[in-house]
Amino acid sequence: MGGGFRVLHLVRPFLSILPEVQTADRKVPFREKVIYTVISLFIFLVCSQLPLYGIHSTTGADPFYWMRVILASNRGTVMELGITPIVTSGLVMQLLAGSKIIEVDNSVREDRALLNGAQKLLGILIAIGEAVAYVLSGMYGSVSQLGAGNAILIILQLCFAGLIVICLDELLQKGYGLGSGISLFIATNICENIIWKAFSPTTINSGRGAEFEGAFIAFVHLMITRTDKVRALREAFYRQNLPNVTNLLATVFIFLVVIYFQGFRVVLPVRSKNARGQQGSYPIKLFYTSNMPIILQSALVSNLYFISQLLYRRYSGNFLVNLLGKWKESEYSGGGQYIPVGGLAYYITAPSSLADMAANPFHALFYLVFMLSACALFSKTWIEVSGSSARDVAKQLKEQQMVMPGHRESNLQKELNRYIPTAAAFGGICIGALTVLADFMGAIGSGTGILLAVTIIYQYFETFEKERASELGFFGL
Repeated sequence: MGGGFRVLHLVRPFLSILPEVQTADRKVPFREKVIYTVISLFIFLVCSQLPLYGIHSTTGADPFYWMRVILASNRGTVMELGITPIVTSGLVMQLLAGSKIIEVDNSVREDRALLNGAQKLLGILIAIGEAVAYVLSGMYGSVSQLGAGNAILIILQLCFAGLIVICLDELLQKGYGLGSGISLFIATNICENIIWKAFSPTTINSGRGAEFEGAFIAFVHLMITRTDKVRALREAFYRQNLPNVTNLLATVFIFLVVIYFQGFRVVLPVRSKNARGQQGSYPIKLFYTSNMPIILQSALVSNLYFISQLLYRRYSGNFLVNLLGKWKESEYSGGGQYIPVGGLAYYITAPSSLADMAANPFHALFYLVFMLSACALFSKTWIEVSGSSARDVAKQLKEQQMVMPGHRESNLQKELNRYIPTAAAFGGICIGALTVLADFMGAIGSGTGILLAVTIIYQYFETFEKERASELGFFGL
């Protein structure tokens, strides 16, 4: 028993008090899985709209604005933390287990239970830490204005919501629902944002009179009310600082391109050593690491933005702080939103328009190179720490007594090495390139958001089809 096991054993005393969803002890019917998934989504959406009780205000700058897309959080609501605790704890435990700092044998049931418990405990501790940090940082008004009672109440609400998200994710993962809660909540949050920007009936006065926020609604309104139809069309397609029809079309285009790329894969034939004639296949997709590179890249950039903003507000005269990022308040945000205007933070942010790209081509080029290299690097790193490298896949196939026809068993890893690292790196570059394309075209919801939404929806579609096929097969027997 190695030292790593002793680290995991520290979680044992907490297992009895941690909330747990029992693994399904029967085959959950497909229809029941859909119902559980819909109920989980409904609870999440209710929490996303339920305002926090006891807050003083949320009118100040929102330093977490850049993180909200990937963390499915909604400002000023119970779901303020979104899926931050569960994503952070999951990544930390995955990195610790992948880098062998914590020894985990996934074939041992107790080890799996301890790892799951450790992840859950870490998630709860992160939720408590973040809730306390949010309140003390004055995001809802100063603590003296809130009062001790209200401050504790807000912390309890945020922690309880974090616990609900952890339990909902576990419910879906333990066989009662489809996919994972994390993916479901991210995709819903992004799709909600895209639909709202396309069909929002809210009117905004941006200096040209009252305009509808939703791109499609604004298009219909302009075509009905304006006598000069050509000018109305031009405004509907190219209006600034509000969603326009070009943004809407760009979003649809990126959706279709990503779906097209999802079908790219190399299928390696495998067969069983024991059962003669039993053939199979191991598909290696172009998007081998799925949306993980973009999640990691977004998390890195979001944290850099957050640190840069905090430092700039306090030490804006410092040369090193300015090198990291210069910030100014956006004229159009209406909520004290800060945007980067200089330093590293500015160069790793997508250009706001084609005019901006033409005015500063170095910015566009730097952003392109940064996105492609970061996604490729994260993709290559992720296969090593997540147990999906050529070495890990070869080990799994050997354990399942599978071999590749025409190749020696000892050559299995070498053969997989020809495809997996290339698929990971090239797939990461493609994901980065699609994100950049979406940002340059001005797609609604940012390139990162669209990529995440499409890959998650596609995964759900595949899960849906697999479940339906197994259900039909089950009944066919």
